[in-house]
Amino acid sequence: MLVKIPDVLNPTQLEAVCSVLRQSEFVDGKLSAGRHARINKNNLELAAPQDSFEALNNVVMTQLLQHPVYLQTAMPAKICAPIYACYRSGMEYGGHIDDPIMGPPDSRYRSDISISIFLNAPEEYEGGELCIESPGGNTDIKLPAGHALLYPSTSYHSVRKVTAGERLVAVTWVQSHIRRADQREILVQLDQAREMLAREGQGPTLQRLDLCYANLFRMWAEL
Repeated sequence: MLVKIPDVLNPTQLEAVCSVLRQSEFVDGKLSAGRHARINKNNLELAAPQDSFEALNNVVMTQLLQHPVYLQTAMPAKICAPIYACYRSGMEYGGHIDDPIMGPPDSRYRSDISISIFLNAPEEYEGGELCIESPGGNTDIKLPAGHALLYPSTSYHSVRKVTAGERLVAVTWVQSHIRRADQREILVQLDQAREMLAREGQGPTLQRLDLCYANLFRMWAEL
């Protein structure tokens, strides 16, 4: 399930984030890639630790973690610190799949959901689409600045070559309370149905749906 979240960051926040990024030190993105992914990886990433890293997270991650669509669809148990990536002309990230287990030895987590937060406008660069493969075909995605995309970490995906300009994005990964993507999708649809019934004042029906949602969540949840 691909979920687009609009307006995670507003124009003022985006301006502040991009200003910090353009004054920060970047390093070769291969340094953070897994053994196989680094072969196809050609980008730059914010060097950490830096004073700017905490300032960026205070804006970007605070806004994401509070967004109701993120909470509804990710059902997060853990989320990792983001990577701030820069793609300049000629850079790309070839086809790969994200590592199933990530994080330092004392804080490991399972990658269930991958998230890309687009930090600058699509008009500022050419190419650079996020391409996600599925049984139904490839989907190329290039969202407005401040929007985010959530997609299953099991997806084979790539970032197409940037042919002009500069692409700025924050990427992070979530371990969900619900491991399986198909189960998360069922719960999201049930939750959306609950919201519609609540607006219509469907008391008894809503109570039954609340019961089903809670018990399915309980059945499938992992702590």
